[in-house]
Amino acid sequence: MRVEHREPELDGAVELRTPGVVAAGALLAVAVVLTALNLRPAITGVGPMLAEMRQDLGASVVWAGVLTTLPTLCFAGAGLAAPLLARRAGIGVAIAIALAALAAGLVLRVLDGPVVVLGGTLVATAGIALINVLIPVVIKDSFPARIGVLTGVYTAALQGGGALGSAVTPRLGDTLGGWRPALGGWAVLAVVALLAWILAARGTGRAPRPAVGAEGGRSLLRNRLAWIVTAFFGLQAFYAYAAMGWFPQVLMDAGVPRDDAGLLFGLVSLIAVPISLVVAPMAARQRGQSRWIVGLGVFGVAGTLGLMLAPSWSPLLWSILVGLGMSTFSLALTVIALRARTGADTARLSGMAQGFGYLFAALGPFLFGLLHDLAGGWTVPLAMLLGLLAVQLTFGALAGRHRFV
Repeated sequence: MRVEHREPELDGAVELRTPGVVAAGALLAVAVVLTALNLRPAITGVGPMLAEMRQDLGASVVWAGVLTTLPTLCFAGAGLAAPLLARRAGIGVAIAIALAALAAGLVLRVLDGPVVVLGGTLVATAGIALINVLIPVVIKDSFPARIGVLTGVYTAALQGGGALGSAVTPRLGDTLGGWRPALGGWAVLAVVALLAWILAARGTGRAPRPAVGAEGGRSLLRNRLAWIVTAFFGLQAFYAYAAMGWFPQVLMDAGVPRDDAGLLFGLVSLIAVPISLVVAPMAARQRGQSRWIVGLGVFGVAGTLGLMLAPSWSPLLWSILVGLGMSTFSLALTVIALRARTGADTARLSGMAQGFGYLFAALGPFLFGLLHDLAGGWTVPLAMLLGLLAVQLTFGALAGRHRFV
């Protein structure tokens, strides 16, 4: 198929500098940041409390596996449904519904036994999945001249929220008296974000415009570039979820104490914050983003290779390199916004890339663990990740070229 190379039309790229418009834009940006802070604590807060949850609930290992896999599957299913909801309700209403679902799910899952925990997690992570897809549309439509900056800030807040979830939740448990108030307490942050979102919509006189309904019949399923972006997003997510699930154990088996392994993996998450704030805006200002994507990906290759060949030689160095490699997530989100001309296409591309991408990523922790069990060590699963990283670099380079779906 033919892919055009015209510059995208940025409706509203010339900003009206009246105080009211500037204030409304700032309020919407704050709402985006507060929303982003909610997108990971519901997931990362579970890990440190999982042993306590299983003991209190009398739950099995299989239940724990379902609980930890459920978010990724929700990201896939709800991600594919997000454009439909946005077309029918509008983007602003859809995000408000998603935040309400997140808050309700966080409360629901701490009220009763194992089944209720799974049900509440399903509701909460479905809300997160909807927001994952729709926030890039808000950035594209409301801040067309600052896509890189706002995407970087959004991604940094998302990663920072994930680090807060894993670091703060155990302390909340100690202070509040257990895993139930510790995990349920994050609903307060979701309610704050919901209120900020409502105020932002009122401040602008309307919610972010529902551009996703403008070209209702178009599908990207036959678009070659859309599949390239989807493959890039899915490959980087596969690597990230495999790393989040298993790299602490890889470090511990290399002789790193448990607490130090946890700190090192926390560093992996935190590295993405400054990278998102600096690299994503710089990359977005360029005609193409391929060299940035490949450059960060090479760091991931080096870190994974170090873990495979000499894991005990310098765990800190390998963790830093892996963290730099995983920072391609911010560029994956930037690419989604930049490869589409309109908010409508951004919603479709975001839903497609994140829906199919997270569905593929759900296999990451499972395959990594399976290969470890079959091979009796970490060399084979790490070699698998190296092979996938090579493919990721290829698709990332293609996705970063200056083209549009």
